Amino acid sequence: MIRDWAEAARLEDARLTRAAQAGEVTALGVLLERHRAGMRAVALSILGPGADADDVMQDAALTALRRIGDVRDPQAVGAWLRMIVRNAARTVLRKSAVLQPVDELQLPADDADPARWLEQNALRDWIWEALEELSSALRMPLVLRHFTAQVTSYEQIAKACGVPVGTVRSRLSQGRVKLAAALAATADAAHSDAEQRVRASRIEARETLDAAECGHFGKLVTERWSPDVALLRGRDRIADRDILVRTMHSDIEDGVRQRLVNAVAGRSLTIWEMDILNPTDNPEHCPPAVAWLMSLDAAGRTLQLRLFHPRPVQAIEVLPVM
Repeated sequence: MIRDWAEAARLEDARLTRAAQAGEVTALGVLLERHRAGMRAVALSILGPGADADDVMQDAALTALRRIGDVRDPQAVGAWLRMIVRNAARTVLRKSAVLQPVDELQLPADDADPARWLEQNALRDWIWEALEELSSALRMPLVLRHFTAQVTSYEQIAKACGVPVGTVRSRLSQGRVKLAAALAATADAAHSDAEQRVRASRIEARETLDAAECGHFGKLVTERWSPDVALLRGRDRIADRDILVRTMHSDIEDGVRQRLVNAVAGRSLTIWEMDILNPTDNPEHCPPAVAWLMSLDAAGRTLQLRLFHPRPVQAIEVLPVM
């Protein structure tokens, strides 16, 4: 009897997993509910009761949504969900400065399978279409938390957005709820190509850095960014376009260079994560990394820019780096 029940449970898991991979939001919701107890047990065994375990459970739900296409054995989806929770909980426990990107939480995949590639990209496009339905206040924390490599902790997101940590927690919680509703609402809509936007954004980032090194940053900003572009710190405007250009030129003259390591791109926002290469005679000129958080206008031009250092130089007050 127990064996028959277990087999029936595995078959139901497989059916729900395939339905979720086909884009059925309700199927994923049922899967998460079926395995919630086991997932929570893993979180509690590593973190104990408290807010961290609750946060890991919420994050795991969104990670499952993004990575459900990676499940190779639908009958083993329960183990896959517990793996996501285990990895996320261990990351919290380590209190690492750089959290593990959600893209690493996956089972081995066969990259040679074109049908699988199309399925994964279609799911990513759908998620981004739903993200665009959220308000900017809810969208930015979710994107930082789940799509960037370095600006992922609550403290970092709070500093980058200029809000208290409690507000970040609240916005992430609200954002996940609204994202689930937006996914259901956009399931049958046309979804733009998210991967193509990322490729274009990477090219733009490299062209921007090349223009700066050649002394043409001002020209590029004039041609491609909004004439009303502003540098923000938190929610406060601290500089306009002319100051941005002068700051970039000053850093280039001082021997500072930047190297793109990650790009995140939507219709309304773009994030470039950069390594900063300081001159050998002044290795602490700037912090070792910077994230460009860009809000875009309706034409796709940069309207607001926040520069956030996920790993600031200790004990040194540094102006925003371009």
